[in-house]
Amino acid sequence: MDNESESNLKQSDHVGPDSAHGMTRREALLQLLRVGGIAAGAAGAGIWLSERSRRPVAASAEQARKDHRIAADQQWPQLTVAQYAMDGRGPQPGEPRALAQKALENLGGIGRFISRQDVVVIKPNIAWDRTPEQAANTNPELVAEVVRQCWQAGAKRVVVTDVSCNEAQRCFHRSGIEAAARAAGAEVILPDPEKFREVDMGGVVLKSWPVFTPFLEADKVLNLPIAKHHELTGATLSMKNWYGILGGQRNRLHQQIHQSLADLAAFMLPTLTIMDCYRILLRNGPTGGNLEDVALKKTVVAGTDPVALDAYVAKAYWNLDAEHLPYLQMAANRGLGIVEFEKLAVKTSQLS
Repeated sequence: MDNESESNLKQSDHVGPDSAHGMTRREALLQLLRVGGIAAGAAGAGIWLSERSRRPVAASAEQARKDHRIAADQQWPQLTVAQYAMDGRGPQPGEPRALAQKALENLGGIGRFISRQDVVVIKPNIAWDRTPEQAANTNPELVAEVVRQCWQAGAKRVVVTDVSCNEAQRCFHRSGIEAAARAAGAEVILPDPEKFREVDMGGVVLKSWPVFTPFLEADKVLNLPIAKHHELTGATLSMKNWYGILGGQRNRLHQQIHQSLADLAAFMLPTLTIMDCYRILLRNGPTGGNLEDVALKKTVVAGTDPVALDAYVAKAYWNLDAEHLPYLQMAANRGLGIVEFEKLAVKTSQLS
């Protein structure tokens, strides 16, 4: 939706206990995400490649944990849902950008999160050699809009990066993220084996581990995951996206995946999470490939509580409760957020 079409936007109030004709608050929030959805059709193929980054040699691991969060402000919601009405139309140019704009506006604007002269690192999912239509990586339009907003807030430097699973150059190119981010003025950094530092992550599973240096040097970090199915956890959401800060043999972490996710969440404390639910990968994740596994939802969910955000999206799209995703409660026990998303202040917007 173009800026001049703002008058077409229909904005709802915060969701309340009686917001949907007798539904509980939780049910009303879940119904918001569950309605609509258009399955895309066609076929694709891909190859799972081994991870490319190697573990650097370090004399000793350094302490590098940094809290990128901002102070809570009661005048703004902790969670927002921006969504286009599912009217039977397919994807339209500009929709992911408009959803990002509205989500940020609902949370208080980009200036609440990014200050002048900040070095900002944006972390999309760029793990796979897939096109945007296959919904294995974050939507490039969403990434580009967040880059633009960061410059508008006066950022000193805006970096877009990820440590890919498939070959990085192909992932960054085929996802469309490299071109879109560069066009918006971002510095796009591909993973380089020489740019990892051994870090004491202080976790139960994640102790000393190589971390890609852009994430260690940022003033603010924005997490831009895509909502996808995952064969091990049922869903891969915001906390799983932090695997893309690590080098080394990340597949070893799958042996204790829920604990490793809680460790990652405790180490990477983002300024903001903006989850791409424009297209979601319902099955055969995290790599996907077949467009029949993709559903068009035209939605962005964003907020400052990554635990609640993951719990909300997992329940709405895959009917996964906290007992199916033990990492959620592990993260909540560390004070990183709450599992009961219905307890949060939530702002919803519908665009048309």
